[in-house]
Amino acid sequence: LQRRIHPPIDNFDVFKEGKAQNFFESQEAVIALCTYFQELLKNIKDLDEKQLQEELFKLLQVSLWGNKCDLSFSAGEDSSQKSSPLQSLESLIPYILVNDTEKLWSLLVNAKKRNTEKSNVRFDIILDNAGFELVSDLVLADFLLSSKLADEVHFHGKSIPWYVSDTTKHDFNWTVKQLQSANHMWMSRCGINWEGNLKKGVWVYHDHMFWTLPHDFSSMAEVAPDLYADLQKSNLLLFKGDLNYRKLTGDRKWEYTVPFHQALNKFHPAPLCSLRTLKSDTVVGLKPGQGEQIQASEPEWMVSGKYGVVQFDAAL
Repeated sequence: LQRRIHPPIDNFDVFKEGKAQNFFESQEAVIALCTYFQELLKNIKDLDEKQLQEELFKLLQVSLWGNKCDLSFSAGEDSSQKSSPLQSLESLIPYILVNDTEKLWSLLVNAKKRNTEKSNVRFDIILDNAGFELVSDLVLADFLLSSKLADEVHFHGKSIPWYVSDTTKHDFNWTVKQLQSANHMWMSRCGINWEGNLKKGVWVYHDHMFWTLPHDFSSMAEVAPDLYADLQKSNLLLFKGDLNYRKLTGDRKWEYTVPFHQALNKFHPAPLCSLRTLKSDTVVGLKPGQGEQIQASEPEWMVSGKYGVVQFDAAL
């Protein structure tokens, strides 16, 4: 039905208020993250490889846990990020059940080393929620450019208001504008830089109808060959959130130990990584006994948003 009545209400987003509220309630966390990031930028040129790696891992974790509290999950309760998103990272590491950040790092570093003047390193983020999570994704994207780990970042959002807090083009532009006009020095600095990235074309926003169709990603090559071909140009695809994970893995009740690669069912446009907190009962790539062990003490572990995965698969 939503699809049939789509054209006349193209710009109407029934979730708009909730998204805006989530953004404003997360203000403190946004300020903390922007401040941290702008301070980091001052001496990013002096960081050695080990330090750059540490910073990337931190920002990946902020982007991962930024996914913890979306609006659908909190059923309208306060889902905003109140505290500084950087303080608790260390204590959350044990809750990352699969952590392939090292693989992600070596892919980026090698892409950079192989990169000639002619070819740009391209990083794609398939977005999930607006609000604090989107800000964390934008900071990650800015870090990749500023550290020269990537030359261009492409963002993929929803072409119509979709799931409660899913990012649309309007949310994307609105967020950049909000930061730009904030009366906080580091927030507005971020917004101004990001607007500049969009104008220069080193950040590109795309939307495609496929992201709101009921297909698993394994059928993308057939259903949306144009999108699949575009993703093939990327050096690394980062899929955010639970729904993207379910579509990557065909949303089946897999055995916990089935390899991520197998669950992708031949979906390999480019090397890819899923950053996801668990909010539905599909998970793969765990060590033998790992899932059962958590299940014994926490029956809700697969849907509580308390656990996360950073799962990587290199395209064949």
